Amino acid sequence: MPDIQLRFHNDMLVLSAPVDAALAARGFTEERERELLLITEPESIHEPLRLDMMVGAQCLVLPTEGITRARLAHVRAEDNAAQIAEAALALAAQFKPQHVFAEIGPTGLPVDPSSTTTLKANQAQYTDAAAAFGEGGIDAFFLNGMASIDDLRCGLEGVHSVSELPVLVSVNVDAEGKILGRNEGLDHALFIAEEYGAAAVGIQTDAAPAQAAALVERIAQRTALPVLVQLQVKEVCARDPHDANNPYWHADFMMQAADLLRRAGAQFLRATGAATATYTGALVAASSGLPVLGRS
Repeated sequence: MPDIQLRFHNDMLVLSAPVDAALAARGFTEERERELLLITEPESIHEPLRLDMMVGAQCLVLPTEGITRARLAHVRAEDNAAQIAEAALALAAQFKPQHVFAEIGPTGLPVDPSSTTTLKANQAQYTDAAAAFGEGGIDAFFLNGMASIDDLRCGLEGVHSVSELPVLVSVNVDAEGKILGRNEGLDHALFIAEEYGAAAVGIQTDAAPAQAAALVERIAQRTALPVLVQLQVKEVCARDPHDANNPYWHADFMMQAADLLRRAGAQFLRATGAATATYTGALVAASSGLPVLGRS
């Protein structure tokens, strides 16, 4: 696979959507089932990934968000991380994507920044998760939905302790750039991301396109790292629900959003939440083959 870093600041790239919406449509309503399905029913994961690859997503995100030991413990699979990673990599290899990102989500463990013990324990979770993927098959790690500034730092330290691959990071924020559920802001997260060696920084938001673009401009003004944006789809509707809190109710709105985000300086785009392959395809149609803007 090509070195993803050669494409930084050059090509617009779209990430495959999470498989959760497709799994929910098939009756798998528990997110914690996702990783287990990779080894028990991989065919259920195959189809949504295939569709995203078919519509042109350049980056396949492995459905391994819950691969940390603490998360797997909820389904008594804490000793199966390597098996899950192997199954995810085997699945991805079937599609021959341009790039593969190994997703690792937050551990869910409480982190006391004043306690070296809890910080090291949390960091070790990310170290073990990254090690499960071995030496080949992926272009980068994707620390997604980091729950706090301290969690972000632990994640970066943990992954870097066992891998030299680039690490993309993303935090969930509101329209003002505040990390959801925390009294912590985007600027602090950007500082930590740079300080601890992130290769790209990102946000996930359900904010409307103009608001999301304003957040991207804010990020681009504060860091030279590539910018990743995940737009969260709350609900897919056949008709206009007249709900300002659901700006992406139809995939067509991804076209406008992609243009605004690109002009603001974003490089990596992804539709999340209830998004289907149609949303991914809209992002691809609006950005494929175009250069990244907003950088010298």
